[in-house]
Amino acid sequence: MTLCLLVICLVCSGLLAGVYALTKAPIEVASENKTTAAISKVLPSFSRVDKDLKIEVKGKGFTYYRAFDDNAALVGYAIESRSVGFGGALKVMVGITADGIIYNTSVLSQSETPGLGAKCTEAVFADQFKNVDPAQKKLAVKKDQGDFDAITASTITSRAYLKALETAVEVFQEIKAEGQPEQATAEAGQQETKVNEEE
Repeated sequence: MTLCLLVICLVCSGLLAGVYALTKAPIEVASENKTTAAISKVLPSFSRVDKDLKIEVKGKGFTYYRAFDDNAALVGYAIESRSVGFGGALKVMVGITADGIIYNTSVLSQSETPGLGAKCTEAVFADQFKNVDPAQKKLAVKKDQGDFDAITASTITSRAYLKALETAVEVFQEIKAEGQPEQATAEAGQQETKVNEEE
């Protein structure tokens, strides 16, 4: 019996390893395409972007993308921000222009309740964060004396979304404090991608 169980475990492990090897590349491609689409959505039109840049803020690591136009001038930053909603982790791509305006946002992943918190992906909620100046508006729901409407019956998710935006603004400020270049430079080993159309 022990030998049979051992053989079954080995066979199952082999099958799982095989499936992982077969699906790893397609999953990575799909994830990269989703990220590229999100960057295009949250920033004004650009011609190139520096990918997978890293920064640490308050002890936490963040990934961001720096976009430039045809004249090599800085368009803005797409920042992967995260918080915890009602159902778990909430990951949002936040586009912030060179002058500090939140241009747009896009949910990368969420596990909120369908029909309730999951509405954070819908335009009726997310569109209120377009072209927001965080220096002029408080990134909080109106229930917390902020300037934004919460999703009906989903205050926790709404707060989490706004927390992700607030964190992205903090990351942006840290990036600027580090003196990131406002003109594109040919840095060795820098990853680039070209995107010409805004989603």
